[in-house]
Amino acid sequence: MNRKLLIALIVAAVAVVGIIVGVTVVANSAATPSAASAATAKTGSSSLLPVTSNPITNTSTAPGLSIVTAIAENNVDPTTQQPVADRLQVTLKNSTSGTLSGFEIYYTMTDAVTHASESYYLPLTGLTLAGGATTDVYFDNETGPQHYAENTYSLYRSSKNQVDFAIQVSATGVAVAKGTALKSAGTGEVAGG
Repeated sequence: MNRKLLIALIVAAVAVVGIIVGVTVVANSAATPSAASAATAKTGSSSLLPVTSNPITNTSTAPGLSIVTAIAENNVDPTTQQPVADRLQVTLKNSTSGTLSGFEIYYTMTDAVTHASESYYLPLTGLTLAGGATTDVYFDNETGPQHYAENTYSLYRSSKNQVDFAIQVSATGVAVAKGTALKSAGTGEVAGG
């Protein structure tokens, strides 16, 4: 075979293979979302990731904010008194005469058997609490007033053991309120159940 013809055939074959590979890569990238977009689609934009330390810097000692109750199972809608999906639910009370704002929460959940723990921090954007008022705050990825993000892959949702919550809620000008909640041993709390 002629050497020039052989080189031309090799170049043509390489070009054809390159085109096939290029088309395959483009087709696969169009059909398969990137890892980042797949994660966003899977967890939604309101997902919450663990933190390694408590970013609350409030050093006020003035009384005024308290956690009345905190529950993580057997939840009941405060208005209808009907059962609702399991979620972390914190009831806050403002015992001052002024309106509180600048809310943020930090909580740690600990598996009572394995001692694995995760901590979460979240500014409670949009939350204000009038003097003398009480309100419920929900961590359930639902929309609406007082509903905030949660990590649906957390110990709370995945552990079959008891999970203990240590909760801190801060508001501008008053001392940090502290409380606890408990998820009993079981099959893990399931959103919507």
